[in-house]
Amino acid sequence: MSARPGVVGFVGLGNMGGALASNLVRAGFEVVAYDAAGPARTPLGARWAPNPAEVARAAGTVVLSLPDGAVCQEVVRDLTSARDRWVTHVVDTSTVGVTAARALSAIGPGYVDAPVSGGVTGAQKRTLMVMYAGSDEDCAHVEPVLAGLSDRRRRVGDRPGQAQALKLANNFLSATALAATSEAVAFGRAAGLDPGVMLEVLNVSSGRSGATADKFPEEVLTGRYASGFSNTLMAKDVRLFLGEVERLGGPAAVAGVTGSVWEAFSAEEPGADFTRIYPFVAGD
Repeated sequence: MSARPGVVGFVGLGNMGGALASNLVRAGFEVVAYDAAGPARTPLGARWAPNPAEVARAAGTVVLSLPDGAVCQEVVRDLTSARDRWVTHVVDTSTVGVTAARALSAIGPGYVDAPVSGGVTGAQKRTLMVMYAGSDEDCAHVEPVLAGLSDRRRRVGDRPGQAQALKLANNFLSATALAATSEAVAFGRAAGLDPGVMLEVLNVSSGRSGATADKFPEEVLTGRYASGFSNTLMAKDVRLFLGEVERLGGPAAVAGVTGSVWEAFSAEEPGADFTRIYPFVAGD
């Protein structure tokens, strides 16, 4: 497998990774993809590679969408140690935390920290927010690939780890809002309110959030519970947030409570869609 201009590598074809890799195919890139689960997840129009080393030999830029920092480090080491590798840049859309991103950037090659927010639906609609950080040279080099991932992207810093900090802050807020909205709706139901009416009012009032505007109408009230993001991953993200806050010496009173709720939910129903926190909280 030889590298050619316009070829982008992709490692990690889960719910989010598969959608992002498909976006790159539709944007006109030749995509060479690998996933530890095997070739079945390879998006239509992409080529399968049997291992990360083959991806490194085929593509100059490789996008990662992996579950945690440990897996990312293993893959980046595979990419950089590949004989006759072509890869010079890695775009990491995984949520790994500030410390891990800094460690990954030290391994090389040119590492751009680029976590995403907006869910699988956002990825499919190209409304996903790609927040990214890295050197001027590295960010400029991978800009065409970032544009292929989504129509919404924002450079947030010049050092890997800064985008991770923003992503962890975002997911902490998302986790808190969803848990708090679950309690509020459970309270309203107990008082005889219709949840649909509650959301109509909340969404034009000061209690509006992503939970009331999106997650509850689309996933909870419909009973779908299929956002494509698991409670296990959300618990991991809040845990990362708490770890980074402790390292920096910041406040974490609310985050501590939020984290305990998500840890309990993920322990009781590991791998469940994270929007199922409502029946967990409500005791349904």
